[in-house]
Amino acid sequence: MMPSDLPDDTRRIETLLAIMARLRDPDGGCPWDLEQTFETIAPYTLEEAYEVADAIERGDRNDLKDELGDLLLQVVFHARIAEDEGSFAFGDVVEAISTKMIRRHPHVFGEDAADTPGAVKDSWEAIKAQEREAKSGDSTPGTLDGIPKALPALVRAVKLQKRAARVGFDWPQTAQVLDKLAEETAELKAEVDKGADAARVMDELGDILFVYANLARHLDVDPEQALAGTNAKFARRFGQIEAWLAADGRTPDQSTLEEMDALWTRAKNEERR
Repeated sequence: MMPSDLPDDTRRIETLLAIMARLRDPDGGCPWDLEQTFETIAPYTLEEAYEVADAIERGDRNDLKDELGDLLLQVVFHARIAEDEGSFAFGDVVEAISTKMIRRHPHVFGEDAADTPGAVKDSWEAIKAQEREAKSGDSTPGTLDGIPKALPALVRAVKLQKRAARVGFDWPQTAQVLDKLAEETAELKAEVDKGADAARVMDELGDILFVYANLARHLDVDPEQALAGTNAKFARRFGQIEAWLAADGRTPDQSTLEEMDALWTRAKNEERR
């Protein structure tokens, strides 16, 4: 049964908004919710977004329903914090995204034509560029302006490279990216061989990862998805190693590297079969 001071229909967004307002009420609200800020909630927002992606990856629709609810709560939470400080409210968030979606789909809500996904994407990017220019006011927006710094590094790398490629700053052939990768790898090896400090090694390793992201872009591969797949493959094969060792009454730290490497090869070969 819902508390008497809340709407009784739990399927309506107004109920969730009322719950959050109650939690943030200085008179009898939740002490934890009351002390939260945009900055303290932001990590939870990112975490919930990743949990949505995980539920999709696993194909678990029940979990997806729950995780989408958790993510929606993050939007409501941020909007409530903003309303408490007098910045904006949840309705303003809805209005902003509704207006944006209509503006960015002139082929649906206007007279423009876009008959293919590629044409829609081109139109979307052109409208986003116009929005960035409008936000910049009298100043000329930079090519890379507006790409969030908080994005995962590989995702941001690809977005930076795509934006630079639109103005012609890109290798025309994938082979040139591979050559650059070999060059950056040699530079890292040279720094490691001469005992360079951690900062220098990190810088060179960052260059390699940036080129890897560029290579993925040229190959039309999402580097985050590629690495996620390899992470899953590693976890799966290592779990098989642990299972085989457990059947022998041992744990990984009770075996040798050579034994585990042989089991790894066995796991890989069985997967291929």
